[in-house]
Amino acid sequence: MKTLLNESAVSPSGGSGEVLAVRGGRALRGRVEVKGAKNLVTKAMVAALLGETPSILRDVPSISDVKVVRSLLEVHGVTVADGENEGELILDPSGAVAAHFEEIDAHAGASRIPILFCGPLLHLLGEALIPDLGGCRIGDRPINFHMDALRAFGAIVDKSYEGIRITAPNGLKGAHIELPYPSVGATEQVLLTAVKAEGITELKNAAIEPEIMDLIAVLQKMGAIITVEPNRVIFIEGVDTLRGYDHRAIFDRNEAASWACAALATDGEIFVGGAKQQDMLTFLNVFRKVGGWFDVREDGINFRRGGPLTPVTVETDVHPGFMTDWQQPLIVALTQAEGESIVHETVYENRFGFTDALVKMGADIVVHPHGLDGDYRRVAQRELEQAAVINGPTPLHGARIEVPDLRGGYSHLIAALTAEGESVVSGVGILSRGYEKLFDKLAALGADFDVIG
Repeated sequence: MKTLLNESAVSPSGGSGEVLAVRGGRALRGRVEVKGAKNLVTKAMVAALLGETPSILRDVPSISDVKVVRSLLEVHGVTVADGENEGELILDPSGAVAAHFEEIDAHAGASRIPILFCGPLLHLLGEALIPDLGGCRIGDRPINFHMDALRAFGAIVDKSYEGIRITAPNGLKGAHIELPYPSVGATEQVLLTAVKAEGITELKNAAIEPEIMDLIAVLQKMGAIITVEPNRVIFIEGVDTLRGYDHRAIFDRNEAASWACAALATDGEIFVGGAKQQDMLTFLNVFRKVGGWFDVREDGINFRRGGPLTPVTVETDVHPGFMTDWQQPLIVALTQAEGESIVHETVYENRFGFTDALVKMGADIVVHPHGLDGDYRRVAQRELEQAAVINGPTPLHGARIEVPDLRGGYSHLIAALTAEGESVVSGVGILSRGYEKLFDKLAALGADFDVIG
């Protein structure tokens, strides 16, 4: 029996307590479709604030993070309407107004997206407010990169017990900014602010993820002038006005990789419709090394095992490296590989907490809180990094586990589907932040589960 979760019942903040009873040991087989990337769609929605005419965004997934941004836009007076086609939004900023801390906080929940409203709201209203920020518990995510960038444009940042108030009494001017680390969020902040700042902005050590390039494409459609130079340098020439855009979002490569790892872990076969090879090159190389087989087709990629799984060593890194969001579902598959695998996490300092549940289920995983050195290392060691050593294969068995965060939670669910026996997985509501119709998709792939609370 499979009782499907009503998606509308999931809290946008991920704080709901849905509980699944999962009976594992079955190979997942079938086809799933992925829509636009969560990490692009939410930022493109914010970019609509910059236009003087309505914008149309296509392939928008029905996930709680999108609902959060939609409500934040609406509380700022933006009209957000569903288009004629599924996954289509029409965003009209003509009625934009200021909002209060309490309103923003009430609609933001655990999301950190309000910080990216700063630049557009400063251009539009001369003021931006940020309440206390939440997000997944995967390590320190300081906002100093964002605040330093805004100050460089001439913004004034005032902190109070309610949050942060940012103003620009003299307008925003182009700036020379070098990020200490190629942060995706800080790069988005600079782009969304610089496009209408007076003069030229030079951004060094920028993030260059595919979602960043797609955001640049959105802004260029709106009338922005942005040049991407070699060595992570981006130049933005400020313009006086921008118009709305019509854009189809890049596919969600994080969700695509998640399904690929599910096929590996359960010894199944999953066709991921909408996945594209060029934005997953690094993942596909590792997938092949670990013993996976894939077939790239015009409308997606088919994933399955190509034989016994073999151990690998992986170092997460900023693009074009191996994404930090990919390592968690991969580790589930690596518990079934024959030998010792090592995963070095260099992006976040606390992203191996999810492995405690895997150990409880029978996995042999040892986390080294200060990382591991080695002659093979290609990514420069960072002070905050950790390493996980996975020895396999180890049969997994059912257990009671609780979802810690978005990607870790998905990994727990796949581990439960891999394990023999029944697992009880609680806190699965947070998965709605990044996975559209997840339980419908799992049911279509043959997963055996019930919603019990």
